[in-house]
Amino acid sequence: MDKPFEPACSFSERAQQLTSSAIREILKVTERPEVISFAGGLPAPGGFPVEVVRAAFDKVLATNGRAALQYGPTEGYAPLRQWVADDLNSAGANVDADQILIVSGSQQALDLLGKVLIDKDSKVLVEDPSYLGALQSFSLYQPRYVPVPTDDGGLIPEAITPELAAGARFLYALPNFQNPTGRTLDRARRVALVQRAAEMGLPIIEDDPYGELRYAGEPQPGLLALGAEAGATVIRLGTFSKVLAPGLRLGYIAAPRAIIHKLVQAKQATDLHTPTLTQMAVYEIVKDGFLQEHLPNVREIYRKQGRCMLDAVAREFPAGVSWTKPEGGMFLWVTLPEHIDSAKLLAEAVEQNVAFVPGAPFYAGTPRANTLRLSFATVPEDKINTGIAILGKLLRQYV
Repeated sequence: MDKPFEPACSFSERAQQLTSSAIREILKVTERPEVISFAGGLPAPGGFPVEVVRAAFDKVLATNGRAALQYGPTEGYAPLRQWVADDLNSAGANVDADQILIVSGSQQALDLLGKVLIDKDSKVLVEDPSYLGALQSFSLYQPRYVPVPTDDGGLIPEAITPELAAGARFLYALPNFQNPTGRTLDRARRVALVQRAAEMGLPIIEDDPYGELRYAGEPQPGLLALGAEAGATVIRLGTFSKVLAPGLRLGYIAAPRAIIHKLVQAKQATDLHTPTLTQMAVYEIVKDGFLQEHLPNVREIYRKQGRCMLDAVAREFPAGVSWTKPEGGMFLWVTLPEHIDSAKLLAEAVEQNVAFVPGAPFYAGTPRANTLRLSFATVPEDKINTGIAILGKLLRQYV
């Protein structure tokens, strides 16, 4: 047998610590067409405005093609940066265009923030549980995570004591329809959070990829807007992946100028700039109010499929199992009786062509093996009913 090829190089300590995403590994299983997958946090393809995107690219290339195909400034396409600033300000923020950095998806934003804010063993506060992609990105810079307790209302501001916050580089939080739990912070908690952050000198990274996907309840003010009132430092991440299409790989960071300056330097060493053609096309799409016409249709997709899943779990899951009831986004978080390991449940479910994400990888601290995440965004209603019925049958064997 031939020996595996060994590269003639030594990997860095950082590279040796790299691990694959637990979700991405599960998605390999879901490539089989017979598998009903509740695993991926992928947007609903039915919400992609294909013809509008095509027309925008055509128009940009026809009217300004040479500029669109040229290198551009690291900070991003100026009209798009101004549009983002205006959009944030319409929701109560107070930012200028030079406080906006356009990035290649919010995952790049997380990586850049890790580069400029985290040293080895830096204290970083994260919700417990938290977004797996952020944990994976930040972990490359070897922080010391300190989990912040949560409950059914999300992150508990009172849990952020002076001792907990002392020396922390930042708190990372998703206040709207959090990934993985689907929970949303109410206004009282948001106000309390930014006030405590201001008092303790604790910067907040507000990651809000799902905020425009609200289909129930009342909209809540962003931490960026509240932070401006309280004197807190808030760094906001946004993306066009959930409101237009993830294949565009376009997001943004809104932050104080000194932070943007350092992020620009880090991005110059990474990819010089986000593709100019994509930025110009997205600006062409959004500049005249298209999102106000488009988003209600997208929200209705998620509302219907989310309602279908909530009805299905209520019907099929046995007593002793609980779940969140999100007001938007694309996830349900399920808590099983303590003796059930969701990783073992997944193995049994995959044998019956159903997949989900076990909850343990979402914890930076002590994992809770009796949790799991379900995504309804890309699953038709008939398959939601079938898949949840299969999971319910498996769970009834345990309880």
